[in-house]
Amino acid sequence: MHDIRAIRADPAAFDAAMARRGLPPQAGSLLALDADRRAAIGSVEKLREARNALSRRIGEGRRGGQDMAALEAEVTAGKTESETLERDAAQRDAEIRARLETLPNLLDPAVPDGADERANVVLAQHGAPPDPGFPPRQHFELGEALGMMEFAAAAKLAGSRFTVLRGGLARLERALGQFMLDLHTREHGYEEISPPLLVNDATLYGTGQLPKFAEDLFRTTDGRWLIPTAEVPLTNLARDEILPLASLPRRMTALTGCFRAEAGAAGRDTRGMLRQHQFQKVELVSITAPEDSDAEHERMTACAETVLRLLELPFRRVLLCAGDTGFSAAKTYDLEVWLPGQGAWREISSCSNCRDFQARRMNARFRAADGKTLGFVHTLNGAGVAVGRALIAVMENHQLADGSIGVPAVLAPYLGGAGRIGGT
Repeated sequence: MHDIRAIRADPAAFDAAMARRGLPPQAGSLLALDADRRAAIGSVEKLREARNALSRRIGEGRRGGQDMAALEAEVTAGKTESETLERDAAQRDAEIRARLETLPNLLDPAVPDGADERANVVLAQHGAPPDPGFPPRQHFELGEALGMMEFAAAAKLAGSRFTVLRGGLARLERALGQFMLDLHTREHGYEEISPPLLVNDATLYGTGQLPKFAEDLFRTTDGRWLIPTAEVPLTNLARDEILPLASLPRRMTALTGCFRAEAGAAGRDTRGMLRQHQFQKVELVSITAPEDSDAEHERMTACAETVLRLLELPFRRVLLCAGDTGFSAAKTYDLEVWLPGQGAWREISSCSNCRDFQARRMNARFRAADGKTLGFVHTLNGAGVAVGRALIAVMENHQLADGSIGVPAVLAPYLGGAGRIGGT
């Protein structure tokens, strides 16, 4: 959410920021509504002052036995006019808020211009794509051949974009989630949270999914929503709170199911389990003081990178361009993992600094060290990492010639010491 006062202070800068997002000028029409609202509020104040003065005259007149009917009628008329103006001001305020809540966050100056992912910038690459010495297969080919990944069975149960995992692959998926949670809680200082998977409107509004992205979500018959990511409940734990500065940063992690309608993904990644309606993800969320969020962004991304290093996966860090940066984010790093079966880099984690954009929507604040000053916190979120995509990456990068899957050393303790899945 944007601050109308900041737009008022520099409308040209705000329009330039929206232009980077591919949007037309916004400040003029917003400030016209704001001017009407402020004028109405000013008139209400003047009417209130006049009404108070008349009330004093009426009181004095009554004490002197005078007929104050005319002045009393004037007070009543002034009150009626004031109520009308207050409704006008409230309406303009609602219109401003409705406009602001659909406008994306301001981008960090470091974010490159560009309309789509073709303008993203690769910052670093870790590890080289492996040469297995045989034609690599895609994850769904490997999984189906092992009899451990079933799409027809999932379609029978739920429709398209679902998967049934069996045996070793089901256990590998569980191992990946547990490994990531252990790493982030034991080594990276995140507090493990088990949040609700169903949330209300206010919770999705706070992180920016509502009202703009309702079609991407699943809603229940009683008006609640299935979470698209644990970012939603974790970040909203700070909603309507005033946090002591000394308690920041707050770092939280959760392994949850995530549910997405994928309304805009028709025809994309229809084979396999890259793009599902239901998947598991380990989420990382940080609540920080404003001056610390940039450093926290680097730290969070490094935590997600550690997962990929320990899983022995080639990956690269990518800075997203303006057209590819999400609605609530000021700056986003994507981590892309190499998938030999596809012969392509695919996103496995996005780590975003949202600055105070979500905090303003949530009214999430901190109290400064002086005990008086209040400010909005900064919020950050990232995947640490997507479990289903990690499963795919492990399968494809650690596949063996006989179709079995090698187990990265870090996962062996979660799999009873097994060195491979499938094969003999």
